[in-house]
Amino acid sequence: MVLDPFTLLVLTSAMAAASAMYLAAEWSSVRERSLLLWSGGFAIISVGCVLALLRSRGYVLFGIWFPNGLLISAHWLFLAGVASCTRTRLSRAWWLVVVVWLAMLFLPDRPWWSKAMMGTQSPLIAVISLRAGLLLRPQGGTLSVGAAQLRFVLLAHGLFYLAKAGSVVAPDAFINLNNFRGEVIVVSLVEGVMAIMLLAMSMTGTERHRREERIAEIAARDPLTALDNRRALYLRAPELLAKASPASPGALLLIDIDHFKQVNDLHGHDAGDRLLMTLSDLIRIVLPHGALAARLGGDEFVILLRNVSGPAAQALGQGLRESFAQQARTMFETPEPVSLSIGATLFEQPDKELSHWLKRADQALYASKRKGRDRMELVRAVPVMTP
Repeated sequence: MVLDPFTLLVLTSAMAAASAMYLAAEWSSVRERSLLLWSGGFAIISVGCVLALLRSRGYVLFGIWFPNGLLISAHWLFLAGVASCTRTRLSRAWWLVVVVWLAMLFLPDRPWWSKAMMGTQSPLIAVISLRAGLLLRPQGGTLSVGAAQLRFVLLAHGLFYLAKAGSVVAPDAFINLNNFRGEVIVVSLVEGVMAIMLLAMSMTGTERHRREERIAEIAARDPLTALDNRRALYLRAPELLAKASPASPGALLLIDIDHFKQVNDLHGHDAGDRLLMTLSDLIRIVLPHGALAARLGGDEFVILLRNVSGPAAQALGQGLRESFAQQARTMFETPEPVSLSIGATLFEQPDKELSHWLKRADQALYASKRKGRDRMELVRAVPVMTP
């Protein structure tokens, strides 16, 4: 097969249409807005290529500005998709680019338009592509493989169009967009075919990675309270425990709701769920930066604090206990007051596992229950009891 401009346009149209349908199918299952925007961009490219093919065969349906202008619109949708993927809000200036360009789509053809089109279209595509590539920068970590590839392709695509814009001012540049003649046109079409293939692959890879991250995040969350679940606690705790030392101890608070069964029995399980969510909200309020909180199951919760003294851990636990008791009184009436019992332990040995400290905190929690509930017990090397 000879890769003449007509054949390259056919390939571009077919690949763009296939990419649009594939991304639309992905969107139908995961409903990510970025996939829909990228699918729309490829669909527009396919339509533009078909119009260009018809024009090359003498079927002039629109001015030459129109199919080339569609390419600008497609790249803008690529930018909007990247912005949606990265949770970035585009400034109004980017919307103005679309408005101005759409107004230019219906300009009449003139003998000078080939170079004018290339000199207008190419810088716009370059700026849009480069901006999209720069949005995909690492945020406090590294990019996924798909996002890194998408960033590279967009930046390379943008730089290509910058060079293409520079070719317009070259003295011997021969550009005839109407008949698709000139080396610049052929090179641009080849680059377009490659870019479409790489963009579709990297866009799909980017969203798949994000989907996997969301699935992993959901698997690590308690569905009711949105705190970490037991599995996530055991995965994340070792890093925090390893930082403990006699000079920088941590604390583990094991929390249990007193008389929780009465709430379920008298007011229903929905009331019990509301009470659990209330406690989780209070925990989030008092949780310091770098600490962990998890729901172990039922009405049992854990807080892991780092670099905290005994009095500070006591103050946090007692404040949480008092806030919860006050809210529980206003929410539900029960024969016996709904409150918190807390067992806590300081940890300063990085070689001990989470289960060791949970056992010590459980012993303190048992002491709290035995002494009448609605209290906090903190144990150290020598147990210290606090009312």
